[in-house]
Amino acid sequence: MAVSNIRYGEGVTKEIGMDLQNLGARRVCLMTDKNLSQLPPVNAVLNSLAKYGINFQMYDNVRVEPTDQSFLDAIKFAKKGEFDAYVAVGGGSVMDTCKAANLYASSPTSAFLDYVNAPIGKGKPVTVPLKPLIAVPTTAGTGSETTGVAIFDFKELKVKTGIASRAIKPTLGIIDPLHTLSMPERVVANSGFDVLCHALESYTALPYNMRSPCPSNPINRPAYQGSNPISDVWALHALRIVAKYLKRAIRNPEDREARANMHLASAFAGIGFGNAGVHLCHGMSYPISGLVKTYKAKDYNVDHSLVPHGLSVVLTSPAVFAFTAQIHPERHLEAAEILGADIRTARIKDAGFILADTLRKFLFDLNVDDGLAAIGYSKADIPALVKGTLPQERVTKLSPRPQTEEDLSALFEASMKLY
Repeated sequence: MAVSNIRYGEGVTKEIGMDLQNLGARRVCLMTDKNLSQLPPVNAVLNSLAKYGINFQMYDNVRVEPTDQSFLDAIKFAKKGEFDAYVAVGGGSVMDTCKAANLYASSPTSAFLDYVNAPIGKGKPVTVPLKPLIAVPTTAGTGSETTGVAIFDFKELKVKTGIASRAIKPTLGIIDPLHTLSMPERVVANSGFDVLCHALESYTALPYNMRSPCPSNPINRPAYQGSNPISDVWALHALRIVAKYLKRAIRNPEDREARANMHLASAFAGIGFGNAGVHLCHGMSYPISGLVKTYKAKDYNVDHSLVPHGLSVVLTSPAVFAFTAQIHPERHLEAAEILGADIRTARIKDAGFILADTLRKFLFDLNVDDGLAAIGYSKADIPALVKGTLPQERVTKLSPRPQTEEDLSALFEASMKLY
């Protein structure tokens, strides 16, 4: 079980300068994106660095939903700067970019594909020591401050993939709920859907003791190991917080209690899925994001077409959990109950339909786009979407129920319309 150190509380960002002093950092790389560089979370970090006389360089060119090229640009900056510590301030895109920059700057002779997940890259184990990385999440979604995963769009193949290794997880996650107050409504919603799916997928993933074969050496053990007794605790707790607070956090930006709790839920779900893994919603989401045509999400200030990660994940969730529920139906039923379903007279064999209906109602209440058709896809796109899902074996193999290409086609078709 691998977890980053976490520090939680309103205003804890002001301690970062001291943390870097304690680490003996001489040259610090601060990574963020153009939007955030003007907002209070980055200001809070800059004030702390100034107060404690920390020497740093800022890289604010991170792309929202990074690509292999945007990773390479950040890696080039990191190699040139010869930094001895990193600070990432932002959502998953920033934290993931910073993890990759730290990795390749620490392993300068490695080719980019050496550490990228197989079958797209070589998926080599990381054996070099990395520099300390402090992650400051500003969204309540990815849980990237706790995980050893960095995701990007591989442009040439039009597919999302990533790097997964315990070695790249942050040294410290600073979870300061004040940073969530600057999130616009749809950003709160979409990042919250990511937390929802992290919790649901890790709780229903193939159990750790049904995976095989056992790695020949512990260094080859994957970051994602299947559902297990420890990650189950974190996943369920995160799900309960989502059920209680997500709608409130979206509807009322002044609801500090709801936003603070969602910030914690993101880290809790991160600890769960960072060890158990995710499965089909995430595996199918990567081509949904990667093949985007003209859709531009509301509340995202970017200059390119974008399906936010949490949205691309949640749109298939009703179809996916209806499909996986025949394995461990009791877990699917328990999840539906946490999300508000009355299961007193439910039959165990209906678990998938009950969870799917509960999710549909949840999404409808929150004005979520009506399925893949509403974000620009049609049945004609299904073969390409399936093709983009096939390389995602790192996660699709964690589905409790194995799936064929025909199954994936049916799941995409069922996700074209939700309501």
